[in-house]
Amino acid sequence: MTRVGRVERTTKETSVSVEINLDGTGTTDVSTGVGFYDHMLDQLGRHGLFDLTVKTDGDLHIDSHHTIEDTALALGAAFRQALGDKRGIVRFANSSVPLDESLANVTVDLSGRPYLVHSEPENMAQMIGADYDTTMTRHILESFVAQAQVALHVHVPYGRNAHHIVECQFKALARALRYASEIDPRQTGIPSTKGAL
Repeated sequence: MTRVGRVERTTKETSVSVEINLDGTGTTDVSTGVGFYDHMLDQLGRHGLFDLTVKTDGDLHIDSHHTIEDTALALGAAFRQALGDKRGIVRFANSSVPLDESLANVTVDLSGRPYLVHSEPENMAQMIGADYDTTMTRHILESFVAQAQVALHVHVPYGRNAHHIVECQFKALARALRYASEIDPRQTGIPSTKGAL
């Protein structure tokens, strides 16, 4: 079984191409034009053991918002496509990941229903580098969840450094998605009393 999702999304603002292999080795090739976002997507692939290719050409002359948002939408759609009918998956998973002084707790249900609960420390630096607005982290997760159709709870109870606060969220998300999407050898059907996810 090959669990690969490929999505291309083109608008007047961006052109995005995403490919994800859920059963990969963590090989990544990411280029969005937003350096810190590339770093976060690289974390997602490497720690999720997903082979991930992302190519985005966006209207960065305006700002990074459209590029970041549309990439997250395409990534969510590709992830959902790669899951197929979800037969045999674990479905639920959680992961806690520290990064120095910061800690992220992520819980996911590959439910077929989009829902996000997100909390992180207030009053952290607004910008990481020249082009990553830290308020975009929640929007990335919202966009991903909307297309992947998963329930996602992300909580960062503490942290000081904005880079660490955001990065531990992506690493914990990677691990939770990896565990939830793995094939359970004892699960022969779709893990739902509804018979569909």
